[in-house]
Amino acid sequence: MPRVVPAVIRALDILELFLDRAQLSAREVAERLDLPRTTVHELLVTLVARSYLISVPGQPVRYRLGMPLFQLGAAFAGQLDLVREAQGVARDVAAACDEAVHVAVLDGADVIYLVKVDSTHPVRMVSAVGRRLPAHCTAVGKILLSSLAPAGLDAVLLNGALPGMTPDSITDPDRLREHLDHVRVEGVAVDNGESDTAMRCVAAAIRDHTGATVAAMSVSAPIIRWTPQARVEWTRLVRDGAATLSARMGYRVQSR
Repeated sequence: MPRVVPAVIRALDILELFLDRAQLSAREVAERLDLPRTTVHELLVTLVARSYLISVPGQPVRYRLGMPLFQLGAAFAGQLDLVREAQGVARDVAAACDEAVHVAVLDGADVIYLVKVDSTHPVRMVSAVGRRLPAHCTAVGKILLSSLAPAGLDAVLLNGALPGMTPDSITDPDRLREHLDHVRVEGVAVDNGESDTAMRCVAAAIRDHTGATVAAMSVSAPIIRWTPQARVEWTRLVRDGAATLSARMGYRVQSR
């Protein structure tokens, strides 16, 4: 039977540490894996050389995941039932409202868009599959952040002040925590010009067979079409669309 290569196993162990932390230092990696610092240093240098990890700007001894991992993840995502099922449901929701519909997942402190269906309007949201945005600035991201356990949310908010995309972005962690409490109660999140001043979005959670929130679906429209009546209708559509997709992922509402 072929033997496993210890160095490869250790490199993969390092990468897997980032599943629940956006950033780690070399010392934290060594402590978590109980490895000699010289070994960790050599592995980190190798991973950085191949861009699987990158040094955090201004903090050269702290690391975060690099683009090749996103590319591998995107290739894998194309094989997921979530993506296949989401494309059909998103098309149905978009057809009902004639606005852009997205499905996104959380990656650290960011969201990545897996599915996009455009509206037919000449004025519409500019976005793309694979695009990455700060989660706290988007409706899908706020839904996903609101689903995290306290420790997971703490890890995302570890660095204090959050980057803003517009003057309306929530950049204070304490204010974001309070906002996410309301999102949990409402079951939907709204982007009020927090990622793009000209756009508004409403999003709802997508759950899998375990009940865990695995993605979020949103309806996005220019502010010129974001009327109170439209918001009510689009909120209903995105709730229904997310519920339909959740059911296809095996989620069943628990009876009380």
